[in-house]
Amino acid sequence: MARRQEQEPAQEEVSEVAPGVLRMQLPIRMPGLGHVNMYALLDDRGAAVVDPGLPGASTWRAIQSRLKQADLRVRDVHTVVVTHSHPDHFGGAARFAKEAGSEVVAHRAFRFGPAQAAQEPEVSVDDLAAAQATDPRSRDLAEEESGGEELSGHAHSHGHSHRHVEQAWNRTTPWGGEHPKPGFRTRMKWRVARLLGNSFIPTVTHRVERGDRLTLAGREWQITHTPGHTEDHICLHDPEEGVFLAGDHVLPTITPHISGLASAKDPLDAFFDSLDLVAALPNVSCCLPAHGHPFDDLAGRAQAIKAHHDDRLLRVREIGRELGGATVAAFSQKLFKPRSWGGMAESETYAHLEHLRLAGLAESHRDPSGLLVYETG
Repeated sequence: MARRQEQEPAQEEVSEVAPGVLRMQLPIRMPGLGHVNMYALLDDRGAAVVDPGLPGASTWRAIQSRLKQADLRVRDVHTVVVTHSHPDHFGGAARFAKEAGSEVVAHRAFRFGPAQAAQEPEVSVDDLAAAQATDPRSRDLAEEESGGEELSGHAHSHGHSHRHVEQAWNRTTPWGGEHPKPGFRTRMKWRVARLLGNSFIPTVTHRVERGDRLTLAGREWQITHTPGHTEDHICLHDPEEGVFLAGDHVLPTITPHISGLASAKDPLDAFFDSLDLVAALPNVSCCLPAHGHPFDDLAGRAQAIKAHHDDRLLRVREIGRELGGATVAAFSQKLFKPRSWGGMAESETYAHLEHLRLAGLAESHRDPSGLLVYETG
């Protein structure tokens, strides 16, 4: 099986992918992914960067190296734009704020809470399984990857957030299963960070929402709020040059993970609405994703991702007819192969079952042990 674009390791070369926009690939070690794209938007003040990778020393060295290639220094970065609240997208923001006084821009709902800290992989269960088939080492990355190699010294104290997150890991899920949580090493780093009173979570200085505008690279960009992958996900659209900064909302060859642990009532429905929204945007000729290479057919790719989930919903309904009333775990074990069973598969399955229930195509109740049981029509 061929490696997906998003799995490719980071390349050191910096390339101009749109007028005044540089692509800088940063290395990451996360299940199913090999790099994250940090984009630098150049202007007469220096640059804004979008999605500055994971926290930690190795990422920071890569950021400095990429900036140097573009004749930029850390202190030239006046703004950091964070597309959403996953550590591989905001990890360097706090350090830019500390060392360069950079403004940090994110959606008004930006937060780093239990669902994000559980570190469910960014990619869907199917794409994670494909990555493991291509590179068996990816099975070990969930344990090796952490919220950062270096969690102290680069941000304000967020001890309460750390305590809240750790408490959440010990709760049961809404469907009655075990809550996903990071590996042992990552949990220990979080606890050390909490004890030291430090955190890599940035303080957002400029909160935005749908329809707001930012001046970057010498021109105006429109904020598009695209909940689904996370509730605070934003994309940036430059209609003048036809450029769309997509974050994780629309990726070229894989599907982003849609978590059943989101606080949104129906995260899959929100994702569908967001896909329709970006597919209808006028004048998009260059889509710049957070992982993988630039591509041109944003509308076509958005519709393909939506079709994938429509097929998944049909399969869930078929499983319901086969099983009758069944738990989320039972549905997920029919939906996915044994190597994928567990919390992440259950989370995606729950998101699809709840979407069906809210659409009137499934019913649920709790069994005597407290587990949710679903019946599909």
